[in-house]
Amino acid sequence: MKLPDAARRRLYDDLRGAKAARGAGDRERVWALLEEAHILSQPAAWWHVRVHAAMLAEAWRERDAFEFRGQVLRLVVAGPGSLTGRYPVGNSGRAAVPATMPMPIPAELADLLGIS
Repeated sequence: MKLPDAARRRLYDDLRGAKAARGAGDRERVWALLEEAHILSQPAAWWHVRVHAAMLAEAWRERDAFEFRGQVLRLVVAGPGSLTGRYPVGNSGRAAVPATMPMPIPAELADLLGIS
């Protein structure tokens, strides 16, 4: 699926913002932006895989073995899940959350994705 332009722009801004937050040493902000990017990316395989790759890289930088292992698994299933439409809508993408558990989508992100 092609992401709506507004969602794609926001996703890209979130990824850039996560990089800036990492440079500032704000780990919580990095993950908040990556989680938001994940929710926006789910319908589009390329973006979904790209966001999980960013999460995997962040887990590696932080030497977080639990998150790293979780991201490896999610990286493998992200593309096929998006291509088939079988992904847990709204899931934050983090290893501490079951990979198949749907979660509520914040209203602002739902609007960007065109979900009512």
